[in-house]
Amino acid sequence: MVELSYTTKSTKNGEAYLCGQLLIAMPGMTDPRFEKSIIYICAHNEEGAMGLVLNRPIVSMSFAEMLKQLGIDAGDSGGAIRVLFGGPIEESRGFVLHSPDYLQDASMIVDDNVALTATVDILRAIADGTGPRKRVLALGYAGWGPGQLDSEILHNGWLSVGADDDLVFGGDLNAKWGRAMAKIGIDPLMLSDDAGHA
Repeated sequence: MVELSYTTKSTKNGEAYLCGQLLIAMPGMTDPRFEKSIIYICAHNEEGAMGLVLNRPIVSMSFAEMLKQLGIDAGDSGGAIRVLFGGPIEESRGFVLHSPDYLQDASMIVDDNVALTATVDILRAIADGTGPRKRVLALGYAGWGPGQLDSEILHNGWLSVGADDDLVFGGDLNAKWGRAMAKIGIDPLMLSDDAGHA
């Protein structure tokens, strides 16, 4: 699993970074990996940003199959969590976004309601029923270099909205993008794909 070196409590020019927020892909998103995606931002600072896509299931891999590959007994709760496509970077690495009722030394606390752990131990804990109450398992992550995410937002690629438990941990993946848009009062059909045009 990958180590994360980002800090989460920085500011830039007096403005807060987007840690703990959701990115919503604009309707004109041309990258098919992110079309109609919502991404939870785990880290965002002057070094770049890192987040997990929350609404793209990996249909070719179940949690039970992943546990079997890792030599972990699935227990009773092995099938209770979906495996998501977290993003195109390091797609073989697993990340668990979860409630802070389960923390390890290796866990990164994103905010009061969400932590991120990228160790095999959390998968064992989920399998044996001692893991976090709320959790999302993703393979891979979305990453941006210094200033890249800010530029994409300025060029009308993303909207941001405050995260909530339903959008982060809810199970209806197909409806998440629309619910995130509705949360900020936007009808996607009314949006222009080009910034600065009426």
